[in-house]
Amino acid sequence: MIRLQSVHDLDDRHDLVVIGAGPAGMAAVMEAARSGVRTLVLDENPSYGGQIYRGIASTTKKRLGILGKDYAHGAGLAQEFTASDAGYLAKATVWQLSPEREIGVSCDGRSRLIMADRILVATGAMERPFPVEGWTLPGVMTAGAAQILLKASGAVLGPKVVLAGTGPLLWLIASQYIKANVPLAAILDTTPRANFLAAIPSLPSFIASPYFAKGVGLLAKVRGSVRVHTNVGRVVAEGDRRLERVRFFAGDRENVLEADHLLLHQGVIPEVSLLRSAGCEMTWDDGQICWRPKANAAGETSVPGVYVAGDCHAVYGAEAAELAGRRIALEVARSLDRIQGTPFAGRCAEIERRRAPYMRGRAFLDRMFRPRPSHLVPADNAIACRCEEVLAKTVRDTAARLKVQGPNQLKAFLRCGMGPCQGRQCGPGIAAIIAGIRGVPVGDIGALRLRPPVKPINLGQIADLCAAPVKGAEKS
Repeated sequence: MIRLQSVHDLDDRHDLVVIGAGPAGMAAVMEAARSGVRTLVLDENPSYGGQIYRGIASTTKKRLGILGKDYAHGAGLAQEFTASDAGYLAKATVWQLSPEREIGVSCDGRSRLIMADRILVATGAMERPFPVEGWTLPGVMTAGAAQILLKASGAVLGPKVVLAGTGPLLWLIASQYIKANVPLAAILDTTPRANFLAAIPSLPSFIASPYFAKGVGLLAKVRGSVRVHTNVGRVVAEGDRRLERVRFFAGDRENVLEADHLLLHQGVIPEVSLLRSAGCEMTWDDGQICWRPKANAAGETSVPGVYVAGDCHAVYGAEAAELAGRRIALEVARSLDRIQGTPFAGRCAEIERRRAPYMRGRAFLDRMFRPRPSHLVPADNAIACRCEEVLAKTVRDTAARLKVQGPNQLKAFLRCGMGPCQGRQCGPGIAAIIAGIRGVPVGDIGALRLRPPVKPINLGQIADLCAAPVKGAEKS
């Protein structure tokens, strides 16, 4: 790869711009390069790998042993990525994606607007917010954030760590802490007991997938090493200025655990901020309880020339995302007339054959780890909008009194969704509150609109657009 240092190293126009250097993005770059597509990769992290393979370029042998074989797989993918001839700009914040395929990008305080004939959005997934009471206390964070610390620097939390929630990542981070010889105080498993009955019809396909053996081994190891409380309902984080204890209810029993860290997790959902701001049409996925972009079989969204691959399209995991990236890159190459006919069809068939096993098990996982409905709606005493510090009770009372129809109307009254995160953390919970008041499905409520800049930038970076030097010009 060609490592770029500044936004002013970028050309004005590119064949293909890939946004995100995770499994889907890295794989797409390599497949596009094979077809002769001139590609640029923009990623906001200091190094490639995305959230799944974060820190893969600098990890140690000890850390690889802790994080496991699935993480170690990323080393081969990263090696292939670095051998490509694609341009790569790290620490690049993409804050605009227009329907005309104009990209606004900033790096180290400087900004630039560039154009692309094709754009592939591979921004991955984000953790679903779990807005419990006290979730803004210091010491409360997501399980994914704890895993980022482990991957990036080998840092672990402690000494009294409690994990709460549902989903494969919760059990994965627990197993990684066990490998790192870090004791866990408890796991509060919020998976409803009824979920297993709902998931049984999908069990045969799950058994035939690569996830089955991994999952069984993972659960057995964790349950043999950590105290697990099952069927947990309400969870409350308590403390004076920082987390000191976790109060939870399992059935009719109230329990209290001393804790200095509480890791929350309720699964992951597609990160669609850029796609939404570009005007890409969204569809409600009730199976994964989230909005995701509409795309045709070629991965192209409703905005011509803008494609999507990986978990930001639909959550299927790292292996499926990698193969989806390769598949969509082929479609991009075909649209640019770089590959056609038998070579295209043969390569697509090979990728689909490899991807099929990973697609089989997802329905079971979605049903088995479907969040408890009460955990998708903030409790009255929980802060619903962290940026604007708005309590859920205030949202509920305002929405009921003013007959609010959706989250965008609520902005005018409470500013929810107008902070730096632009509703990434509060949007799902606020939509669930309004849906409950109106008595309609969450999918009927709609989602917060996003406008550029999608990520926070300052006025100096906007002003820099007018003062940007022409590439190749002599610097004064």
